[in-house]
Amino acid sequence: MSIEDKVGQLLQVDIASITPKDLETYKLGSILNGGNSAPNNDELAPAAEWLNLFDAFYDASVKRSDGRPVVPVIWGTDAVHGANNIVGATLFPHNIGLGAMRDPALIKRIGAATAAETAATGIDWSFAPTVAVVQDDRWGRTYESYSEDPTIVAAYAGQMVEGIQGTVGQDFMKPGHVISSVKHFLGDGGTGGRDQGDTRVPEAVLRDVHAAGYLTALPAGALTVMPSFSSWNGEKMTGNKSLLTEVLKERMGFDGFTIGDWNAHGQVTGCTNEDCAPAINAGLDMFMYSGPGWKQLYANTLREAKDGTIPATRLDDAVRRILRVKVIAGTFDAGRPSSRPTAGKFALLGAPEHRAVARQAVRESLVLLKNNGNVLPLKPSANILVAGRGADNIGQQAGGWSITWQGTDVTNKDFPNGQSIWSGIDQAVRAGGGKAMLAVDGTYAAKPDVAIVVFGETPYAEFTGDRPTLEYSPDDKSDLALLKKLKAAGIPVVAVFLSGRPLWVNPELNAADAFVAAFLPGTEGGGVADVLIAGKDGRPANDFRGKLSFSWPKRLDQYVLNKRDAGYDPLFPIGYGLTYGATSTLAKLDESRPAVSAGDQNALFVRGRVVAGARFNSGGPLAQTRTDRSAQEDSLRLVWNGKGNGEAAIEQATPIDVTRETNGQLSLIVDYRVTAAPSAPVTLGMADPAKSATVPLNGGLTKGDWTTIAVPLRCFADQGLNMKTIVKPFALATSGTLSIDVSAIRIGSAPAGPVRCGVK
Repeated sequence: MSIEDKVGQLLQVDIASITPKDLETYKLGSILNGGNSAPNNDELAPAAEWLNLFDAFYDASVKRSDGRPVVPVIWGTDAVHGANNIVGATLFPHNIGLGAMRDPALIKRIGAATAAETAATGIDWSFAPTVAVVQDDRWGRTYESYSEDPTIVAAYAGQMVEGIQGTVGQDFMKPGHVISSVKHFLGDGGTGGRDQGDTRVPEAVLRDVHAAGYLTALPAGALTVMPSFSSWNGEKMTGNKSLLTEVLKERMGFDGFTIGDWNAHGQVTGCTNEDCAPAINAGLDMFMYSGPGWKQLYANTLREAKDGTIPATRLDDAVRRILRVKVIAGTFDAGRPSSRPTAGKFALLGAPEHRAVARQAVRESLVLLKNNGNVLPLKPSANILVAGRGADNIGQQAGGWSITWQGTDVTNKDFPNGQSIWSGIDQAVRAGGGKAMLAVDGTYAAKPDVAIVVFGETPYAEFTGDRPTLEYSPDDKSDLALLKKLKAAGIPVVAVFLSGRPLWVNPELNAADAFVAAFLPGTEGGGVADVLIAGKDGRPANDFRGKLSFSWPKRLDQYVLNKRDAGYDPLFPIGYGLTYGATSTLAKLDESRPAVSAGDQNALFVRGRVVAGARFNSGGPLAQTRTDRSAQEDSLRLVWNGKGNGEAAIEQATPIDVTRETNGQLSLIVDYRVTAAPSAPVTLGMADPAKSATVPLNGGLTKGDWTTIAVPLRCFADQGLNMKTIVKPFALATSGTLSIDVSAIRIGSAPAGPVRCGVK
């Protein structure tokens, strides 16, 4: 191989940043689809389009006429709870629910089904499993962890790898299996509830707690490992030679290759996204890159390989590892993606046998926390009201990483092989001779015998999922009000709680007769009905089997709540879970809320308030009043009179750091309604202490109904803004006349569809 070809193998580039034509010149090692990347920028693209696009990339990668060796490209994807980017795929419960099952054998079957559905699209590499041992449940990726207990994670990790890749000596990497990637090495679950944070623990804790999953995943034959975005005691893992090389590769004997996380190398000391020899020298074998500058990364890495900054021995070691994995995976012999044995068999997506596995996983993952008066199971002959915003919402029950990265902006029709919890209940009750009614707001004409209220967290992934406390929905108590309303009417209430972590729900527990922690069950909502609704004989059709894999908080400020910690005092300990044979009455719980100062810096303006530590500033030719959208005075009305420059801005008392969010391709998002169109140019901007950056908005400001605009943070960073010290995260300005209502301002994942730097 030429040195140019070798360096090419070290790069994996997001499909949103590269075209198949590029691979005719640049022989890169891999491509990936990031969380929001898809064929033709269409996250709802049918499976055939994924396969066709991979064919195009593959064909370009093997096209060459210079006599050099042909090394086919491989495609990686985040198939973290099923082939979750593909419409029609089976989505299994997220890891936190799987941990509650305590069923390693079923984990292996889930891995195999996920691999089969992934391989049907031709994609040959899954960035799973996550083996984080989460210690602070405020982290937005808590649901990607099997448990706070390292023994549970260890029991699952190897089984999931065997399911994805096959078992060594048996069906290892045979057709229908894909490459797995164990992540995130090492200590990602100990960052104090902050994504990409710093795990400050002794080496013994890093080894005994956080490394547990690798002790079973690596012997199972895991072919790739993804170093973490996070740090250990101040040093970024992506540049930590002692752990990547001396521990992972030498002491633990890992002979596959390491793949970086999303531009994570750019956070290593002395690096940028486009130049990072220190990461390669530390033991990173392949960069994961997104953005327009991948050719710069290639050129800089090539220069450093030629001048010895990256030693030839290190370059050859990295390339040898990548080639070894490709050989083991059969990449050189497999041919075009569409020609592979299971590729194009789209009937595998949502296949009945896979859905049966998922439904079993739902049944086994449900944890019964309360059943006062033995309200459950419910007789199928009863008149049952089903209420709550999560009842008929497959996207909410599936959570993040479901079609879209954050799991937002999807509807039930986007899950053609899925079933909502309401649909499953309705089906079971009708089969038993009863009647079920759906009313999200809990209204009814005739008083029901019992009400099932399905509610909980709305979907999120990293960044947006980090929380300041463990209180459920601190700014919106409508779910609690619904529970109380039904209870006050004398109706027995069964709460089904959807969440990606244990949360402080003492008021909601008090307002319900029975309470089920369903976590994020995926697309098989019927599995909930399998346990809640009795058989025709009135006896339980399926008992509760789930046991908490995380300790449940007694107070909203119990962020770190793990059995091995001193002063362990949970509401429900890890391993708790009632069955129908247990008789237990939960007494009324304390609902007092201790004062907490933490806030979510990314929720800049919500329900009429700015985030703590900030103020909304306006004046001069600009008048500010209150108006209504969803609730009384929950929005601002901003009116410019055209008599000079006017700016409406959120000003921070202390600068905020949004570098992680910028790297993660998050956006500044504004929900607004124009009531009088502008007479002069309008800009949306951000500012650091020394500089402002703006984008034009005029083309997006026409009079009409409520709408949303999303401007990628990168648009401001590219203008030289210091994203570490943002003092104005929002500034709307014009010298003309304008009237606009604003209901929400936040930093988050943009809605589905194109995003751009302003609207001219």
